[in-house]
This record gives sequence, structure tokens and C-alpha cells, in this order.
Amino acid sequence: MRREEIELLAPAGSYEGFEAAIGAGADAVYVGGAAFGARAYAKNFGEEELLRAIDTAHIHGRKLYLTVNTLLKNRELSEQLYDYLLPYYKEGLDAVIVQDMGVFKMIREMFPGMHLHASTQMTVTGPEGMKFLEEQGASRVVTARELSLEEIRRMHETSPIEIESFVHGALCYSYSGQCLMSSILGGRSGNRGRCAQPCRLPYQTALCCGENGRQSEKNSKAENSESGNFRGRDFGSRNSVKRSGRNINTENRKAQELCPLSLKDISTIEILPQILEAGVTSLKIEGRMKQPGYTAGVTSVYRKYLDLLFEKGAENYRVAEEDKRYLLDLFNRGGSCTGYYQMQNGPSMMAFSNEKKTGDVSPVLRKKKEKIQGTFILFPGSPAILDVSCRGIHGFASVGEVQYAQNQPLTEERIRSQMEKLGNTEYEWENLEIQMDENIFIPMKMLNEARREALESLENELLKPYKREENNGKKRLSEDAGRKADSPKQKNLPIYISCEEKSTALALYKREGIHGMYLNADAMEVCLDDCVSRGMEMYLSLPHIMRGEMPRELLTRIREWMDRGMTGFLVRNLETFAVLRKAGLAEKCVLDHSMYTWNDEAADFWKDQKVLRNTVPLELNEGEIRHRDNRDSEMLIYGYLPLMISAQCVHKNLYGCNHKEERVTLKDRYDKEFTAKCICNPWKTENTDFCIPCYNIIYNSIPYGLLKEKSQIDRLGVSSLRLAFTIEKPQDAVKIYEEFRAVYRDGKNPPKREYTKGHFKRGAE
Repeated sequence: MRREEIELLAPAGSYEGFEAAIGAGADAVYVGGAAFGARAYAKNFGEEELLRAIDTAHIHGRKLYLTVNTLLKNRELSEQLYDYLLPYYKEGLDAVIVQDMGVFKMIREMFPGMHLHASTQMTVTGPEGMKFLEEQGASRVVTARELSLEEIRRMHETSPIEIESFVHGALCYSYSGQCLMSSILGGRSGNRGRCAQPCRLPYQTALCCGENGRQSEKNSKAENSESGNFRGRDFGSRNSVKRSGRNINTENRKAQELCPLSLKDISTIEILPQILEAGVTSLKIEGRMKQPGYTAGVTSVYRKYLDLLFEKGAENYRVAEEDKRYLLDLFNRGGSCTGYYQMQNGPSMMAFSNEKKTGDVSPVLRKKKEKIQGTFILFPGSPAILDVSCRGIHGFASVGEVQYAQNQPLTEERIRSQMEKLGNTEYEWENLEIQMDENIFIPMKMLNEARREALESLENELLKPYKREENNGKKRLSEDAGRKADSPKQKNLPIYISCEEKSTALALYKREGIHGMYLNADAMEVCLDDCVSRGMEMYLSLPHIMRGEMPRELLTRIREWMDRGMTGFLVRNLETFAVLRKAGLAEKCVLDHSMYTWNDEAADFWKDQKVLRNTVPLELNEGEIRHRDNRDSEMLIYGYLPLMISAQCVHKNLYGCNHKEERVTLKDRYDKEFTAKCICNPWKTENTDFCIPCYNIIYNSIPYGLLKEKSQIDRLGVSSLRLAFTIEKPQDAVKIYEEFRAVYRDGKNPPKREYTKGHFKRGAE
């Protein structure tokens, strides 16, 4: 790649942070405005500050991107988005970073010419998802942080659009965009930029045994007595501690808190050549919540080594030890790691104590100054003429009239001294040529006026290529807004069942009243023919995360199942949908709640892709759902909600990997227990073992259930209902299904059960 194709992208949570990033050598800066940014608790920018930042970036030949990377509700989309973005669009904002496909759709239509960057919150994990976003109009994809260099290379080979990847800063434990933990537990949604970071807290841990049981405390302690007690936390065997890459002995473990979901920060300064070789064009530094000094320090180091890389070549690339230490001194969380670029997961990436450290460093904050050249012409009887240029672009001023000196003429030194007073502007003189008569007089006020007008003229010329005109987007939006009619009350909605375990599916599939089932491959093979013969719809549940190609053997079996009557697929991520769409199967896809449709524009986007239906989002409350068009939506009414989908494995990090789908229990400070389930191989069946990356699902401590809310749900206008069975024992799943069927189909009174209503009543911030 050529040097000019590579971008160093720095964060700014304030205007001071923006100036620090530009001064330290960033090619572009990403910021949040007053709304819709994924760092709601950063200082962020007011409108005047942001307009000023856009212009300042362009004066210096840099770019500025705005985060609109949260999920929007209908009213926000229809009443706020256009007016919010219009001033920045007109000023020349370079790009918007977007998570919500409804927002993506509206910006594409309302603001033609605005570059759209697909946020890491979209969980883009593969080449087909990237190609799909290219076709929709994205100019750049911010990759999921969990991808390897080889996976990014395959994406680069598939699509010509830009790839942006994180190279430094904090790592989320969950795939970005696939975390509901802060939202469900505390009402502060990561999808709204308000994450409370419960992943950084300590948890007690215990092994589970069997498919649906928990290992007894007695057995757990006996099995791990050799490693000692970690304040009641079962930390695994001594060998697993050694594998973690940390020298933790029993005494030290007693004195520390275990944070099994806390990752070290990423630092990739040593592998920049490999990252660029893989096809990354924008190197992204995380840290909009951090201080300007941090931004300046990190950006300056990456600027230094990026320049050295292009000057000396990858074969001569070396990072000095003092620069590595400097980055750690700026901030570190139990050290640092190179992220997922070179490893799939593992304990060496974990900051089990979540101990934040900073050294005694004070980064220098520099204000970027653009070099200008000028010619100042001063002759009696003519105006004072000043021509100023920057990067070949000129500004011009002609003011007043130069006079003959009556007494003491002005010297060139005096004039130069006055003209060089550029103050807090964005410029500094590289050269100022003064052409003048020896016997002239001109008031200081006129010199200042000439300088000010010339710089204003230059600035206007520098910024002119970026300015845009307003279009008719708002009119189109206002005509569409509020188009949803009141939903009629419905009774006896069809009930679908999803089962993550084959044993649960076998216990349920012959029960009366089930309209359709979502099953994994193992269960589908066993249940398909019988269910189809009884008129049931059958859908293959595909993995929560897809990385790599869908195995050909599985595709062959899918075709066979479809020939035998399988209806379609439950799709949980963008990559899976893109693969199925490429195979001509988009019309057979049901989108799970992780494929967000918070607003009608997002639902319409997916309807345009011909999907069968979507799933009502889990973070909307009853009123917000009622304001949404639910005619093509299925609603979850029961299930242990997945709080996190992670590339990390709790079992592997604490107890070692045995290549089995094990479970670990996490207990928080309120004694709530959460099950972390390892999906060791998402495509694995009894007859076939496909090798693709594993992932963990962390489930809520108590199930979500709307057993008493039938009357409200009847009025929402949804098309169907779903019960999702994940970690329940088969006999418990049968009992729960029968209770819900009795209420929703037979009109019986609900029994007493301990359920959380999630956001159905409270909603998310």
C-alpha cells in the first residue's frame, strides 16, 4: 500500500482531545456529538464546537468522522436525526459511523455524498458481510475486534472498500453490538452508548457438570484443592493458572479480586507491518473517554512508527523498548496484548485483577499549525495587497491606501513584526515576502485588517470544496414519519419454539400447539420429517457468530433438508445472512433479535432484502414496541436472555480447554448466578466436525418471561410468539411450554413463576 492510502485514526471526547489528536499527527479524528454516539458519558461536542472541528480538520488536510453508532427509536429517527446531521453535512463532515441499518438507510437517502462507515457495533465478521455492506453503499467497514489477520485479509480480497481496525486501547469482552449485559442488569444499554462495564467487576466462578447440571461445591473444592481458595472463587487447577501467562500463586490469589470477563488493553505497535499487509487502511485508536494527554501520547507513538515503517520498510521495522514502556505508562490494565490478530482467545489476554496503571508521564500537547506563504505589496497611492497561500490555494486581501510617510517611515522589520502576529489561528508563516517602497506609512489597524481578511479568504478557499447544499431529504422523511396505523388486537398468535439442545427438542417436538421450531443441525436431522408431516414450520438455527465459510457438507445437508420440507433459517448475524442471500435463500430467513430493528426504517431495510420476518428488539419497552410496525415481527415471550456473545472462553481461561461444550457459573456481588456456555464448535453435529472459531454465551441469571402480559401483547400487532429454550433441563422446558400454551392459547390464568420482564416495562436509556 502507498503511504497516502493509510490513515491513523485517533479518538477525541472533547475539543481539547481533538486538538491533541491533530497536533500529534492523526490523519483523521472520530468524535461524538450531542446525540447518538456510543460514548454518551464522554464530554463530546456541542454543535458550534463540532462545526469548528470540521473546519479545523479540513484546514489541516485531515478528516473528521462523527459517531452515530447507536440504535435509534422511531421518534428519534423521524424527529431528530435529519436536523441533527444537517449542519454537519453542509459544513463538510467526512463520514458518519453507523450501527443501525435504519439510520444507514436514512442517511444514504437524506444526505447523498456522505460517506457511511459500518461501525464495529454491526459485528462484521467476514467477507460476505463486508461485500453486502459495500452493495448497500458503505464506503468502509470497521471490523469486529475479534478477527485474525488472516480473516481480515480474506475480507480485503473480497471487497475493495476500506477496512478500519482497532490497533490500540480497550477491548470489550463481548463482540461489540452483541452485549446486553449492562442493559439487562442495570438499564444502561451499550447499544445506546451507556455501558456500565459490568464485565470489569469481580465474579465467583464454579464449574458445571453434565448437560444441564451444576457441579457440586464439594466436588469442585475437592477437585481443585491443589490450587487453593481464591476468596471463594474456584479458579481452576494449578496448571491452568500457569497457562494464563501470569505467575499467580495461592497467596497472591487470596489477596486479589478475580475479574474473569476483563480483558487487557490492546497494543499492536509491534505488529503494524502485518496489520497493513492484511489490508487494513485505517488504524484506529480507542479512547474517547480518556484525557487529551493520552490521545496525544498514543497517537504520537503510532505516528512515529507508521512513518518509520514507510521510510525503512517492514524488514527493518523495530520498536524501541522505551516506546513500549511509554505506551504502558500512559495506561495499562494488567499489561497489554496484541488482541485477536494472532490468537483466537486465551488467558494471556485477560486482566483478571482489572488493575489500571499509569506511569509518571506527561505527554506534550501540541497545536497543529499549517504553514503558509505570503506576498505583501505596499506602495504609496495603492491599496495594501496581501496574497496568502497554503498547499497551492490562495487567499487575497486589498485594503485601504498606502500613504507617503510625512515624518518617520515604517521599516520592513516593523511591518514584518506586526504581520507575524498570527495568534491562536491555525497558521504559521513559512515565508512572507514584503515588497514595499522605502518611504511609506500605513496604520497598524490596516496591517491587521489585511492579515485578517487574507486569512479569512484563504480559509474560505480551503474549505470551499467540502461545503454541501441542503437537499429535500427532510421533506421525504416527514411524509413517511408516523405512517404506522394502530395495530388491531390479536388472539391465538402462532407459537414457535427454539431449542439450543437436542435433548430439549426431542422432549418438545411432539407437543400440541407448536406452530414451528428453530433447531440446531443435530435436532433438525432427527425431528424434521415427523414435524413436517404434522404441518409444522421448521427452521435451522444458525450460530450466533459466523466466521469463515459455511461448511460445504452442511450446505449439502441444508439442501437435503429443504427438499424434505424445511422452511428456512433463524439468522443471528450479518455474515450468515449475507452467505444465505448469496445462495438465493434470503426469502427463507427469520432475523433474530440480535439483527436489530429498533425502528421501522430498519425493519423496512430488511423487508427490502426479502426476509420472512424479524424479531422484536429486547431493549424496547411496551410503549416503544407499540409505536413500531410489528406486522412482520415475532416476539420473544420466554427465555434466558443472552447477555454476552464472546470470542473468549471462561472455561478455557480459568480451567483449561478440553474441547467440550462445558459450562461455568459466574456469581456476582448480589449472589446472582449467570451461566457461561461454551459453544465449542458452532457447526458440529454427531456425524460431522467442522473446525471454526468457538464462542461463549453468557445467559442471564433468571429467565425472561411475559406469562402475565398476554393482554398487552395481543395489542402489539406482532405476527407470532416465541419461547427460547437454552440451558433448561428438558423436563423443565416441557413444563414451561405447557404453562405458556395454557395462558396464550387456552386463556387460563398464569401460575406463579419468577421471571424478569426485561425492558418490557422500563425500557433502556
